[in-house]
Amino acid sequence: MTRWLIHWAIATVALMALPYLFNGITINEPMTALVAALVLGLINTFIRPIVSLLTLPLQILSLGLVTLLINAGLLFLVSSLVKGFHIDTFGTAFWAAIVYGLINWAVSSMLANDKK
Repeated sequence: MTRWLIHWAIATVALMALPYLFNGITINEPMTALVAALVLGLINTFIRPIVSLLTLPLQILSLGLVTLLINAGLLFLVSSLVKGFHIDTFGTAFWAAIVYGLINWAVSSMLANDKK
């Protein structure tokens, strides 16, 4: 349970950093980022595997680059579901998904190295 809360906190901080890095992203308040991170986590847990399975032939042909589009699409979906979290264009969502993933990976890696 603690590990899940830490990951949620990392995801929230990563989401809160996006409006500072991209002009087309707005988050009205920190609670909105918490909710958006939760919704994104749930979508990544339950919907992303289905979408990845359905797009498997395209992922193989593109050597996995379709995964970037899936990540952007899911982030764009969350922005339409969560009130107070807005992404202007799919292009902004594409680049934001890459940066969001990198921030999540970097912080999670640093915390994993601290535990060793």
